[in-house]
Amino acid sequence: MNDSPKIQLSPFEQQLVTNYEWLLTKNGVLEKIKVLLAAVQVRQQQLLSEPGLPVAVQHSSAKISRGENYLGLPYLVLDQPRRFEKDNTFAIRTMFWWGHFFSITLQLSGSYKEQYTAQLAAAFSDLQEEDFYISHHASEWEHHFGADNYIPLNKLNEFQFRQQLQAHPFIKLAKKISLDQWDTIEEKIIQPYEVLVGVLRNS
Repeated sequence: MNDSPKIQLSPFEQQLVTNYEWLLTKNGVLEKIKVLLAAVQVRQQQLLSEPGLPVAVQHSSAKISRGENYLGLPYLVLDQPRRFEKDNTFAIRTMFWWGHFFSITLQLSGSYKEQYTAQLAAAFSDLQEEDFYISHHASEWEHHFGADNYIPLNKLNEFQFRQQLQAHPFIKLAKKISLDQWDTIEEKIIQPYEVLVGVLRNS
């Protein structure tokens, strides 16, 4: 006798499993976003080519990657620059997360964190005005904007911001960009990226 439980599908699930068009549409959307990120990458590289950043950072190669399961949903990531070493990280990540947002995230650790903490602290007002968030999570690999991961800078004063910069072995500063702004999304992505690069260049 087979005691295995019978797998049931809801009416909505049955509708999805017999309809391939929605999946083809999803793949088409992700391909368009990949093309968008490729265009963004060109503009980001132009910003990075200006003097003022470490040569190793300026010359690091960009990478676009795709995944299907960040908290159950597809995503695309553009890392530029991307210096992921054993103890030292310098990366600015542009992320699309299906159903949620685009985001721009500065991620620093090790010697890069030591090098840039002071000037990030000095740029508190500018970063706050641009609606950046700072991570207070124990892991640097969480990217959602839940309250257990990020604090908006407009909820902090400068002293509290400085404390957060020192609270972990890494710094993550991120800005969330609504998917509702699609008609101007490329500019919405570039603008906070330019702010971050400008802050880091002012060393």
